[in-house]
Amino acid sequence: MPKLPVLAVLGLSDPAEGDWGRLRGLQYSSLARLTHARMLAHALSALLVLRTLAGAVHLAFLVGWVALLVGVLIYGARFDRSLQDADRRRMSRQEIHYQTVSTAITGAVWTIPLLVFSHFADDSQRMGVWSIMSMLMAGMAVAFAAVPLGTVLFGAILGASGVLTFAIYGNWTAAAVACSFVIIVSIGSVEAARTFLGAKVAEAGMAEKAEVVSLLLREFEEGEADWLWQVDTARRVRSVSPRFAFALGDDPEDVEGKPLIQLIAGDAWESGHFHSSLHDLAERLKRRESFANVLVRVTLRGSHRWWELSASPKVDDDGNFAGFRGVGSDVTEQRESAEKISYLARYDTLTGLPNRMMLTEALGDAMRYADQWRTRCAFLMIDLDRFKAVNDTLGHLVGDQLLARVSDRLKALMTQNELCGRLGGDEFAIVIRDAADTERVNAVAEAVIQSLSLPYEVDHHTLFVGASVGSAVGPRDGATVETLMRNADLALYRSKDEGGGQHCTYEPALHAHAEERRQLEFAMRHALERGEFSLVYQPVVDATSEEVLSFEALLRWTSADHGFISPAKFIPLAEDTRLIVPIGEWVLRTACLEAVNWPAPVKVAVNVSGEQLLDPYFAETVVSALAQSGLPPHRLEIEVTESIFVRDGTTAQATLERIMSLGCGVALDDFGTGYSSLGYLRKMRFSTIKVDRSFVQGAAKDNPESLAIVRAVVAMADSLEMSTTAEGVETELELEVIRRLGCKKIQGYYFGRPMPNLEARNLFAGYGALPQQELPQGTAA
Repeated sequence: MPKLPVLAVLGLSDPAEGDWGRLRGLQYSSLARLTHARMLAHALSALLVLRTLAGAVHLAFLVGWVALLVGVLIYGARFDRSLQDADRRRMSRQEIHYQTVSTAITGAVWTIPLLVFSHFADDSQRMGVWSIMSMLMAGMAVAFAAVPLGTVLFGAILGASGVLTFAIYGNWTAAAVACSFVIIVSIGSVEAARTFLGAKVAEAGMAEKAEVVSLLLREFEEGEADWLWQVDTARRVRSVSPRFAFALGDDPEDVEGKPLIQLIAGDAWESGHFHSSLHDLAERLKRRESFANVLVRVTLRGSHRWWELSASPKVDDDGNFAGFRGVGSDVTEQRESAEKISYLARYDTLTGLPNRMMLTEALGDAMRYADQWRTRCAFLMIDLDRFKAVNDTLGHLVGDQLLARVSDRLKALMTQNELCGRLGGDEFAIVIRDAADTERVNAVAEAVIQSLSLPYEVDHHTLFVGASVGSAVGPRDGATVETLMRNADLALYRSKDEGGGQHCTYEPALHAHAEERRQLEFAMRHALERGEFSLVYQPVVDATSEEVLSFEALLRWTSADHGFISPAKFIPLAEDTRLIVPIGEWVLRTACLEAVNWPAPVKVAVNVSGEQLLDPYFAETVVSALAQSGLPPHRLEIEVTESIFVRDGTTAQATLERIMSLGCGVALDDFGTGYSSLGYLRKMRFSTIKVDRSFVQGAAKDNPESLAIVRAVVAMADSLEMSTTAEGVETELELEVIRRLGCKKIQGYYFGRPMPNLEARNLFAGYGALPQQELPQGTAA
């Protein structure tokens, strides 16, 4: 809570927030409770003054002063008693004024013994009177800390009289002490009152929150519009509540285990043409970030509804991501009403930039302007590079701060002709109202890339993220807002596909690429059930004896609609859509079932993606595949790349350690081409390090860098008791170089291309029952 201002503490001003009339009542109600104690304190102090000045001041003067003091105190006490119920009502300004005047009059009466009677007294008597008055001021500051205005006013009046008296009689030290004492007492009174009011404000806030929570819970219990929902790491619905199933129009048992997006997408699940709100929801689930009040258009039994969803990630006992848990409600009526539309915010709360709605309106206005004046407008979509790595490693708080810094840089680049905003997540956009000069579009895009690529200092971290930009010019690239935004998005996809950090403009050919991608995604969703996937196996041989030691299982897809599709094309698509999880499980089970028919020493290696390792149930999948096939764990090797450690290194490492504890091997594939952090080798005991084929080819050509890298990898693996496999050996020269450099295993076309399982089994015809040492050399040649 922010520090309360001094004027608010003293009661001279009321902040805009909070019910301060009620809080003043809580302050002044303490006066009524302590009326008798205050009268007694004044009476004792007056008696002490009489005792101190007796003999020096005429008795009549002293009696007159006591009578005046008693009258003032009775007047004040009667008023203070009227404040007995102040804690149950609002305190008026007039009441505060009366109480302040009463305190000031009381203080003025108390100045008489020091200002008037001290003329007849000596220095010791004056000091005695001042001591009594100081004691009274201190007591007031402690007893009436809740009412600092009266305490400070009373102390200031008495302190001023003391300072003036001591100054008149030349006692400057005593005057300075008196001044310091009054200042200390005043500051202490203000701070004590600030603490008191802060506690009361906090109590009021807690009470209000408790009331709101109670109201929400009561509405939830009594209403029928809200429900609870949760999904697992694969975004499949789990623990379906009856109310959620009712909202879906289905039975809980029919909904359990189905993908959330499939349940609410309707026909779009089959066609692939999802509503933008579904894309937004899927992106938030993919990013594993909390979200609140996200509006999603759902399609249930052919009719469109609007849901408002909120959720937060949940973790298991080990701190691993376990899915989402949230609440939802049907807000179709509110969404379709004018009140709901006017309620929607037009600015992004995190960055302060215009949101998607306002950007869409601005683009529509720009397109009307371009049509009217026969000019052009432009729409630029911006996506941050490497932002997810920041979010995953440093947390969403740092990620949010980074997004705010990005927005500041974007705003600094804008002129009156441009408007920038945030579309959602780490996506931003710029509307250029007049883009008649096409070079201006390029200039803005290049300025964005250059500015956003500079380092950021966030929470003691130096962060580097880049930006990819896609642009479309209207009306050349689209006659409607939706078309222009979609085409800019296609250009952005191209920029990301080409490595990011660059600006790509829209070209009509991008539609063909997007349509191909959509068709492939649609076909891939049914490829498993249609049996279109298959496995081929490439042998890995001993570098010295050329015995077959293992096979690497490689996935192939021959689509009924598109024919043979290269793994370089469909594997990234499967990872983007998370279809790699069920496909990868099929690969693992099939490879184990086929490898069990090979001779006992021969292993099978299965490539595993980062999406699979982030699945908390992947280790159980491995156990199930081994148990179902009967393959011994030591004959299974899991191959991973370094990239998995960048996304969520802790989860990936924990999963791999569980797999290694089963007795399976873990190989680090394509070592040296990715992030190349030796920290991975220090943290984990890989069974094999695979040297990428680019280094093999470079070494065969006597490339110094490639030779040095291969030697270093072999030496490091030997010292760590790991094996090394050279990939992509295709010629006898490459074989000789690799043998000379010390690699223990070799894989490549020189010893065999990827082959079907039956052909792989035929390599061992007649030798299946032989022990390992009796297998003939050169089997795979």
